[in-house]
This record gives sequence, structure tokens and C-alpha cells, in this order.
Amino acid sequence: MKETRKYRTLQEFWPFYLREHSNKVNRALHFIGTSAAVLWIVLAVCFLNPWFLLGALFSGYFFAWIGHFFWEKNRPATFIYPFKSFVSDWKMYFYTLTGKIGKELRKAGVI
Repeated sequence: MKETRKYRTLQEFWPFYLREHSNKVNRALHFIGTSAAVLWIVLAVCFLNPWFLLGALFSGYFFAWIGHFFWEKNRPATFIYPFKSFVSDWKMYFYTLTGKIGKELRKAGVI
């Protein structure tokens, strides 16, 4: 089903974002991609090479889009909500890293 609602705030968008990431393989691929992006960013800083930032961009989106197209079977929200999706990717990453993603998924009605 195509989403027609317009989200004005990140707080309104967050439950929608989590529902779009209900598949745990998709969330794992997002985590892998974001972790790889962090590594590329660290390398860019360590080697003072801005070209490594392309690796961060590629790895972050590559893994996420694989998860959406092959596991979640939906269109990434970043196409409609680029800023909110970017911030929510990091939010999901930190909730996953701290073991609190389950609580957020329950609040959003995903599990």
C-alpha cells in the first residue's frame, strides 16, 4: 500500500519509518551498511581523503536498498523523506546498538 500521509515532524515520521523496517533482515542490512559508512568516515578523517566519503555514501545506501527491495519489498522512504529518513537511519542504528530497538518496534506496533 502506498503511503499518502505527509509527516511534518520526525516524531510523527518515526513509527512509519519503523513499520517500513519491520523485517529483521532489512534492519540488519541497514546496521551493516551504517557500520561500514562509519568506518569509511573514520578512514576519510584518518587519511584526510574526502574520496572515502563516497564509500560511506555507497555502503550506507547499498545495504539499505538491498534490504528494502529484496526483503522488505517496499520502496525506501528516503525517496520521499530524505532528511527524516537519514536521521531515522541513525536513530535506528543507535537503538539497535544499545539494544533498545525492540522497545521502539513494540511502541510502533511492529512486533
